[in-house]
Amino acid sequence: MPDPTPTAADRDSRDAATVLGLSLPADTVLYLLLPVHADLFGVSLAQAGILLAANRLVRIAGYGWVARLYAARGDRAVCTLAVLASVSCALGYALLSGFWLLLAARLLWGLSFAALNLSTQALATASLTGAAQRTGRSRAIIAAGPMLALPAAAWLSELAGPRLIFFILAAIALCALPLARRLPAYGRGHALPASTRRIRAPGSLDAWSFMEGLTLDGLFIIGLSLLAQDALPDWALLAAGVLLALRYLSEIVLSPLGGRIADRLGAERMLVALSLTTAAALVGFGAGWLWSCALVIVVLRALQLPLLAPIVARRHPGPERIQALAARSVWRDIGAGAGPLLAGLLLPASPAWLVYGGAALLLSAAALACLRGA
Repeated sequence: MPDPTPTAADRDSRDAATVLGLSLPADTVLYLLLPVHADLFGVSLAQAGILLAANRLVRIAGYGWVARLYAARGDRAVCTLAVLASVSCALGYALLSGFWLLLAARLLWGLSFAALNLSTQALATASLTGAAQRTGRSRAIIAAGPMLALPAAAWLSELAGPRLIFFILAAIALCALPLARRLPAYGRGHALPASTRRIRAPGSLDAWSFMEGLTLDGLFIIGLSLLAQDALPDWALLAAGVLLALRYLSEIVLSPLGGRIADRLGAERMLVALSLTTAAALVGFGAGWLWSCALVIVVLRALQLPLLAPIVARRHPGPERIQALAARSVWRDIGAGAGPLLAGLLLPASPAWLVYGGAALLLSAAALACLRGA
């Protein structure tokens, strides 16, 4: 199957991103509400941390299976199943209580997100012409749903409790179904290479993906919720919800810009520069400049999001592209799954500046290693 034209790639990428943007809010809202209302969901705070990490941890084992299914069935079939599963998960958050029932919903969502995320990355990079800019636009579309849902969920949960919002989010996710049915029915350039059954050592992009997940999707998000309770005890939930919404707003505004700059200046160099600046902001975040450094981190994260997929597509052309994209997503999920667990263990027992300073050093080292190759 020949590569699609840039126009066709634009259309397919936009549709896939909209599907994920409509399906994602139930997950992001759970991150906001579950730690605060753990007792209403019938779980302890420790169990809530496991539930929030479970969807990422299942993808570590499941991404390979999802990639094979995606290569065999194509975007339309796999994304349709993923949308139906995401609706079921949102209804589960609204109706179910107890650790094991919620764990089943989190595991199902983890596999659903893996399929939707892989589709958005694969379709955005199906044509290398304008791939970084297309990836930036895709990230902006995906971010719109969580951006609107987070402050609304924080406000509505104060009025009617945390359950009602998930019924609404299930209905919103269902609206993604017609768009999923419009995606390509075939695996356009999605064939996987023959397996060599050889264990490969993680490369520089793997290490960077792991550290980005650990710091920005794990330690930073959980630390923000915990530190906000100390800084603004009466408004912690709303403040955290608004700042997380600003994270997604920054993706809408800045991710397309980051993609355009990367197409002109080079994604690798931009990734290193932004990562080093992010590391400096993490040090300030842990040292007590909570809100100012959090805002800087949010902005830098948005600029970094479009960079990895084009780098992977350029370093792994042909059939290796889908497998390479999935592998980097696995490493990011390992980091993001470990982040909440580390935050729960380290932040109560160690100074915040030490935790985030150490994470900043590791992120810097991983970014610098990316200049040497995959």
